[in-house]
Amino acid sequence: MEERIEKIVEDIVIRFSGDSGDGMQMTGTLFTETAAYLGNGVSTFPDYPSEIRAPQGTVSGVSGFQVHVGSKKVTTPGDDCDILVAMNPAALFANHVWLKKIATIVVNADAFTEKNIEKAGFKTNDPFEELKLKGYNIVYAPISSMTKEACADLDLDVKSVNKCRNMFALGLCFFMCDRPLHFTEKYINTKFGKKPLVAEANILVLNAGFNYGANTHTLSNIYKISSAEHLQKGRYRSINGNEAAAWGLIAASEKSGRPLFCGSYPITPATAILEALAKRRDLGVKTLQAEDEIAGICTSIGASYAGNLAATTTSGPGLSLKSEALGLAVMTELPLVVIDVQRGGPSTGLPTKVEQSDLNQALWGRNGECPMPVFAASTPSDCFHKSFMAAKIAMEHMTPVMLLTDCFVANGSEPWLIPSMKDYPTITPPVEEAREEGSEPFHPYTRDELRHARKWAFPGVKGLQHRIGGLEKKHGVGSLCHEATNHELMTYNRQEKVDRVANFLPEQEVYGSESGKVLIVGWGGTYGHLLSATQEMRAEGKDVSLCHVSYINPLPKNIKDIFAKYEKIVVCELNLGQFVGYLRMTNPEFVYSQYNKVQGQPFTVTELKENIAKLLEA
Repeated sequence: MEERIEKIVEDIVIRFSGDSGDGMQMTGTLFTETAAYLGNGVSTFPDYPSEIRAPQGTVSGVSGFQVHVGSKKVTTPGDDCDILVAMNPAALFANHVWLKKIATIVVNADAFTEKNIEKAGFKTNDPFEELKLKGYNIVYAPISSMTKEACADLDLDVKSVNKCRNMFALGLCFFMCDRPLHFTEKYINTKFGKKPLVAEANILVLNAGFNYGANTHTLSNIYKISSAEHLQKGRYRSINGNEAAAWGLIAASEKSGRPLFCGSYPITPATAILEALAKRRDLGVKTLQAEDEIAGICTSIGASYAGNLAATTTSGPGLSLKSEALGLAVMTELPLVVIDVQRGGPSTGLPTKVEQSDLNQALWGRNGECPMPVFAASTPSDCFHKSFMAAKIAMEHMTPVMLLTDCFVANGSEPWLIPSMKDYPTITPPVEEAREEGSEPFHPYTRDELRHARKWAFPGVKGLQHRIGGLEKKHGVGSLCHEATNHELMTYNRQEKVDRVANFLPEQEVYGSESGKVLIVGWGGTYGHLLSATQEMRAEGKDVSLCHVSYINPLPKNIKDIFAKYEKIVVCELNLGQFVGYLRMTNPEFVYSQYNKVQGQPFTVTELKENIAKLLEA
């Protein structure tokens, strides 16, 4: 009998994996929420297949959820896992590459039949020998049969019982990581309040998994995560990026006094933003699921014209369809927030995988000279702040604003300190008041001195009648005008308005030294991995610092001053070099190295450190 070793650890990484119908996303989410309730730092990475229902038992149908739990703040889901839960052979095949050398592997022994092993692509009947995993701590748990045994006295059909298997795996992991069950039991009772038999089954199986861990001696490693030390006092909740983006828009609506409207068409992975907004009719939110992407953005432009804080949500393919209407929003100079949750492309590409390849489209994917501010969110909770800021800039500067998130931050979650809205700035749109008869006529394209923005005039307001549409307007007056010099002037006006946004953005900050040998530059959802790599390298005595950019167009005003203080600049992004190309255009006086990855997966801290170290040595 192998002796159990109780390990006190600072952090632990668990990867739940199985068929797309095995409930691994729910299992990972419930483990994450328990950790969050206990005050741990968490970071998650849902990794699910693109096909709605890939062939069962195949590698292409494997769904995974990785969670990193720590006693301190964690910024990534972790590179490799301490515990891998594999509900079938295909899950083991797809995820064994993410194992640490001393990892524990929990497998559903009932699923490792000859047929399933062959279907997963193994060449022999011994997957563990074939993958060279014999030296790992392998827990052969009969999850399917013990789930049936736990529910034997309940009047449930076989299909309903099988759906509970993920709770057995969750209960076992709760035991292995010294986690309580009551948070999950409360969730189950709430979720299945109208189906008490289903709730009872899930709770029975959850406890069966926990007890299996306590009563057997197959577990050589028991992990205890030391108490949380990093959390600032306040009220927290677990939040993902899509939900945070939706709530940021709602907060901006409250602060501006303008009602919120979102017109969108469902598209992976942005649909959840529309769903989150649709739930808040109690806060005056109006949503419209349009028949296509073009209709979605056009209804939002109409809502903006009528005086709403208007938003539309999409991903890469949908953004390309919205491009003509984006030009209309720029030409009419109406506020609009466009949230693009980036995914792997082109075309349908990798709809459930992460990529940062929409930047060029966000910056230039429209006809004519068509500038608009472009922001990027860096973490799930940062999606709240950035969508709030996008709405603030859109309304106060009378311009559409593009907010880029991605699969990683949109679906990932982390603890979020719920902010007090009194700490957020008031939003003051330049709304034009009604004019009495005999007063000066309203000129819609007269601009203010500070922001170079025009006034927001709502239809039906006395004295504010004006022309609107995609044709060029006369400077100041707003009537149709085809004069060559007027078009050039209006083109410069629209560009100047975007350029002046830089005066209202925070200065760029640097993590690390104010000057030095290597400056790592990134943007968007790569923040956590780049920060972790920088922290670890600095702890090793390496002279590296991090400049992570959130405001892309316009860039922060002090970006040149920062770049000038470092010997080497390396730009890391999940594409072939779109941001580094933009920097070479806007700041050509600097020499840039680059590290790129386009695999539908986030960076790992290990690969970042290895490649940045090569630059240091060069």
